[in-house]
Amino acid sequence: MSKSKGTLLLSGASLAALVLIAMVAPEEDTSPSSSNAQAAQAAPVNKKLATPVGVPKTVKASPVSLTPDEKVNVSVYEKSYKAVVNIAPLQTAEQVYFYGHEAQQEGIGSGVVISAEGHLVTNNHVIGDSEAVKVTFFDGSSLPARVIGVDPSNDLAVLKIEAQAGKKFSFVEWGDSSNLQPGRRVFAIGNPFGLDHTMTAGIVSSLNRTFQTPNKRVIKGIIQTDAAINPGNSGGPLLDTQGKVIGITTAILSRSGSSSGIGLAIPSNITKTLVPELILHGVVRRPDLGIMVLHPEGVRVQTGVLAGLRVIQIDPKGPATEAGLRVPRLVNYPIGKTASGKIMYIKQYDRSLADLIVAVDNIQVRNVDDLFTYIEKKSAGQVVNLTVLRNDADKGPKITKIPVKLAVTRTD
Repeated sequence: MSKSKGTLLLSGASLAALVLIAMVAPEEDTSPSSSNAQAAQAAPVNKKLATPVGVPKTVKASPVSLTPDEKVNVSVYEKSYKAVVNIAPLQTAEQVYFYGHEAQQEGIGSGVVISAEGHLVTNNHVIGDSEAVKVTFFDGSSLPARVIGVDPSNDLAVLKIEAQAGKKFSFVEWGDSSNLQPGRRVFAIGNPFGLDHTMTAGIVSSLNRTFQTPNKRVIKGIIQTDAAINPGNSGGPLLDTQGKVIGITTAILSRSGSSSGIGLAIPSNITKTLVPELILHGVVRRPDLGIMVLHPEGVRVQTGVLAGLRVIQIDPKGPATEAGLRVPRLVNYPIGKTASGKIMYIKQYDRSLADLIVAVDNIQVRNVDDLFTYIEKKSAGQVVNLTVLRNDADKGPKITKIPVKLAVTRTD
């Protein structure tokens, strides 16, 4: 191997020698010819653009052109998504944080914030029996919220987010569901399958549907939509093209449990009239019979089968108790004798001894909704006459009328 200025000559070099030679730096050459050579190797310059060739230049992106429909879609989402929350039920407010760390619990529903102070609406079936929930916002942050009012008859619940004094929340405004027509565009935002803040679009498919809640009441005036609603959407908003809430999504009709194009929402005009009362009283103060559990039954009588509602449980301090309505009674039934000849008894509740309500003010009732829909048209203090089939153990069944003075729904 020999070395000359600026040049390395290799002759029969091994791999090891090659490595060593590669580590030898050539001596610096300051001659004009060397400078010219280096200049020749420099990246050529486009004199017109004053930018080295091969170096990508920054190009300012032109704004995306949206169709009118896309502009509406984007506007609705931007107006509302910050007010939609994921809800994870908890038993008590203290369970929201566990030793300083947020409890890890999968959300099972959605909710929508309706005031800057942090009131939110969801479905009653989303919170169940929880006293408090964890709400997760669009940015991933979470806060506890107290359940302050429920209305199982309309599958609604109102909660208050617990936050530092003075904190304001993004919220959405109520729309007018009375102006809806089949064919109008609507949007649903929620957390289907845990995928937060998912928006789907559709139309109002039909109006004035009915839906039976878990407590056997029937909500009337339900909105039907084909906007995709899936598990996790419950309690989220159904929005119009102005980004206003015109319904609270509550259920889907599906054999598979996933969206089948038939989604149901509680109209905003029902919800927004109940929310102030739920915030103030915790319940909707309806005229009340004081009957807690009824069971539809048919009883065979001489003229055929008499259909009605069996009184199973009543409020011990309510109007039904004061009026003398009867519930199943505990009866001793003989089951045999002991070896000594003593008769043995077993205690059982006899449902046939409870009153069977067949009419109210001479209007026949066949199901729970028939009775309570009629009662809700009355006012506290009014008297209604219940027609009941009463079974006296010694006299047998007979029809009798019982006047009941309605009270206000109790909150204690």
